[in-house]
Amino acid sequence: MLNLQNIDLPHNWEHVHLPETDSTMLLLRLPQYQHSDKEFVLATTDYQTAGRGQRGNHWEAERGKNLLFGFLFHPTLVPVTHQFALSEALALAVRAALAEHAGGGVTVKWPNDVYWLDYKIAGMLLEHDVCGTQIATTLTGVGVNVNQTVFESDAPNPISLMKITGNHHSRAELLSKLVGEFEKRYHLILHNDYATLHNEYMEHLYRGKGHHVFEDASGKFVASIEGISPLGILSLRKSNGTICNYAFKEVAFCHDEQP
Repeated sequence: MLNLQNIDLPHNWEHVHLPETDSTMLLLRLPQYQHSDKEFVLATTDYQTAGRGQRGNHWEAERGKNLLFGFLFHPTLVPVTHQFALSEALALAVRAALAEHAGGGVTVKWPNDVYWLDYKIAGMLLEHDVCGTQIATTLTGVGVNVNQTVFESDAPNPISLMKITGNHHSRAELLSKLVGEFEKRYHLILHNDYATLHNEYMEHLYRGKGHHVFEDASGKFVASIEGISPLGILSLRKSNGTICNYAFKEVAFCHDEQP
């Protein structure tokens, strides 16, 4: 079975693997990776000492059991006004790779988590360096729960691919599949086909249909997802018909009990 040092990657990807690092995103900030002659630089590790989740949380991952990686690239043709398309492409790539094993219960949760039913199986961060109106550099960090079966942190709803399927999965094969899925969707972006990408994102959106419970600074409320802008702004239609717009971290998904 392949380990993370031997991944089948396209020719335009450079790969660096460390058994342990603080964070793959911090690793990729080093100058030698910022100026690689390859289009993409992928960093993988078996264990992170300072892996981050959304909202500044720590990402729990048992050594050698999960996919911990990031990659760096320069999407200079992508305007800042369409930056969320890169999040869509990455989240959908993770979803597609996992759905091959876990089936139709895998969805993307705004802005860029991946869920199986109501359980979180993957999370990711994207950081963009901007030059004028274009994106100069994008740096990603991704954690996918693959073979871990016990989660000890206070995260409310983690799950892994092994817990879903009952089988051990090759991290290298999963990552190779994921990279291929990302390249297909990045190709859409480079050809300005944002609509196809966005339609796929909305098709697989967690709680994309129906009324659900959310919480903002004013408290809990019931709403349906109205849409998501190219900048990633989430529009919710409340039960009284009012439409409210939210940037990242301004609203949270809740269990579907009445507020």
